[in-house]
Amino acid sequence: MKRTSRWTLPVVVLLGLPMVGSTGSQTDKAATGQQALPEGVTAALIEQGKTLFHGDALCASCHGQEGIGTPIGPSFADTTWLHIDGSYPAIVQVIKDGVPIPKESMVPMLAKGGSAITDVQVSAVAAYVWRLSHGS
Repeated sequence: MKRTSRWTLPVVVLLGLPMVGSTGSQTDKAATGQQALPEGVTAALIEQGKTLFHGDALCASCHGQEGIGTPIGPSFADTTWLHIDGSYPAIVQVIKDGVPIPKESMVPMLAKGGSAITDVQVSAVAAYVWRLSHGS
């Protein structure tokens, strides 16, 4: 079979596109930037967290509608964490406790973002925030 372009294989590899016969394995997920969900986190929990993030939890007011940050709340769309290591348990804890002395903003984050969400809802919001920063 004649190859029409010498760039075909490198483009597929560079773009991280699945090869023919791909099984969707963890290796494929790693190549596309996805990571396995933390223990106890499900797709349904992430969806619940997304709803809360944009609603009752008040997160979007400071962190933006897409979680990309604002002058008063950092972005979750990257892998940079200012106060924690970015793990799911650490995200849960920082949401529960708040950030009284932020490193880059003059505005502290109140516990639970100043909202009245429950600890169960905190876990859902944390799952959504984890997903934002760990691939889609």
